[in-house]
Amino acid sequence: MQLRLEHITHTYPDGATAALKDISAVFPLGWSGIIGDNGCGKTTLARIAARMIAPDAGTIAPALFSVYCQQDSSGAPSDLCDFASDWSQGAQQLRTLLQIQDEWLWRYDTLSGGQRKRIQIACALAARPDVLIMDEPTNDLDAETKALIEGALASFKGIGILISHDRALLDALASQCLVFEDGRAHMRPGGYTKASGQAAQERAHALKEREEAKREARRLDAEAQRRSEEASRQKKKRSRSGLDKKDSDGRERIGRAIVTGKDGVAGKLSATMVRRRARASEQLAGMHASKRYEHRFDDHGSVAQSSTIAHLPAATLTVGDFAIHVPELWIGPTDHIAISGRNGTGKSLIVRHILSTVPETVSVASVPQDVDRTERVAALRALHAHDPERKGRILSLVARLNSDPERLLDGSDLSPGELRKLMLAEQLLDDPSFLVLDEPTNHLDIGSILALQELLAGFPGAILLVSHDAALVDAVADIRWQTAHEEGTWHLRC
Repeated sequence: MQLRLEHITHTYPDGATAALKDISAVFPLGWSGIIGDNGCGKTTLARIAARMIAPDAGTIAPALFSVYCQQDSSGAPSDLCDFASDWSQGAQQLRTLLQIQDEWLWRYDTLSGGQRKRIQIACALAARPDVLIMDEPTNDLDAETKALIEGALASFKGIGILISHDRALLDALASQCLVFEDGRAHMRPGGYTKASGQAAQERAHALKEREEAKREARRLDAEAQRRSEEASRQKKKRSRSGLDKKDSDGRERIGRAIVTGKDGVAGKLSATMVRRRARASEQLAGMHASKRYEHRFDDHGSVAQSSTIAHLPAATLTVGDFAIHVPELWIGPTDHIAISGRNGTGKSLIVRHILSTVPETVSVASVPQDVDRTERVAALRALHAHDPERKGRILSLVARLNSDPERLLDGSDLSPGELRKLMLAEQLLDDPSFLVLDEPTNHLDIGSILALQELLAGFPGAILLVSHDAALVDAVADIRWQTAHEEGTWHLRC
């Protein structure tokens, strides 16, 4: 059994350019990865594979039962009640495999992002589809839960399609990866490391060949010019217009050259060179080398004039039946703080509490863990309302965060990763002094994560960062806070 997508092309109704153009791929039994920059069309292809949307052109065959597990876990799965009421052996095994507590299923709205994602994945697996499509399944998950997810997905025996920026997960599950670059897609063997390594080698080889072709074109240009000038000189030499009527020797010499054909050598060489130059130009125009956005950033942000960004007295924070004890907290104007801990241990609750106490005199930029449709529409509307100068600066910053800025101007079809970059870029231009990011690498591709890491490491003001990305935390934070369970209650260790 395999799923075949052939010559898929799709443009969204309000899109000026195609989201996908002539993409073909074959997905066999087992897991196949889809990797590429934010906005390249990964999710669009996945939704087409699941028959959630129809392509403008192309075919999907055969007709199989598919389940698509989307990136956003803020809304409860449509079959959550069915799964909550299912006491079959299979459902119980999924609860155990993903360590889902029964009472979670009845209070979805109060769960953490990681807990919601586990339930979302359990419902998808419980449906027992022929084709299971996972779109960023390890977002919001700590290391322990990622291992549970990996084990659960490894047990799936059908056709699996995995969209992820989790390199370890792709390497563990995928036997092949469809790699998107510049609107094209190529299937390569192996997980992320092998497939992306091959893509990087091909890109480097293409760039080298293109540079060599440019040098050859410049050489042919110079040679064509030299031969053209030589042909012009030869033409002047064989002209009789400047000869004296009595110069019979000169007329004889020119006539002999015309008869033997020697007079046209330079002209013929020049014409040959022109043809070679034209062929070189055609070859250069046909060469393709993938573009990559630079990660360099200008200075964005500022340092607050006050000696303290926020001061919070010791408190016990609660939501539902959950409580966490937080000690007295001080945040300085240049502190880079990271909060870490397992899913569901109050990290986002602490962030919301801190934000509620920041004085109005402190300029804050904040991107939440989940962005709903209202915020998405507002961000796009704000972008289009800006004057050309500010809009250009926003798009420039988005490009440095490894996204195509033209995508943001092309209607409302933005991936969650692109939307988060847009929201961050719009706020950074106001030079905030306090940057608050809750799981900022969710939905971001690898290149975008590296770009974000560089931006945050050089941010001059204060940062409050919630993240499971150990490499990001190591690069950005100089202060660590940790949620921990002690003597039957949760605490924030500082």
